[in-house]
Amino acid sequence: MQLHTLTKKTPNRKKKIVGRGGKRGTYSGRGVKGQKARAGSKLRPEVRDMLKKIPKRRGYGKNRSRTVNPTNRKPEVVNVSALSVFTDTPVTPQTLLEKKLVKRSGGSVPIVKILGTGTINNKVTVEGCLVSEAAAEKIKKAGGSIK
Repeated sequence: MQLHTLTKKTPNRKKKIVGRGGKRGTYSGRGVKGQKARAGSKLRPEVRDMLKKIPKRRGYGKNRSRTVNPTNRKPEVVNVSALSVFTDTPVTPQTLLEKKLVKRSGGSVPIVKILGTGTINNKVTVEGCLVSEAAAEKIKKAGGSIK
């Protein structure tokens, strides 16, 4: 064995040259024609297409109430006829939640509004709820009270 006859077990690998001309022909690895073959080619991001499809709501602050303002919560609606379940306990958003007449909104106890649809016969005390005029009239006629 002589020094000039020795060979490496694994030969060195040359790095691949990417698309910068030289030894790749005229297209230098970019394929033929089209947007991707041009210099400075930038494709439009897919997210922008999705944003373009969202309808535009005109005027100042039209979308702010949907996204920015967390205090603008719509109340959960309960009709007067659903309050016949209550006998001696007061009607509060918490008790309505326990009886499964309303759902949680944003992980917390919702704002509740009682509307005047239906009839009520039993005495009920309503606390901490918004009440429409028709509902208030029906609750007071049945002998209940609103606080």
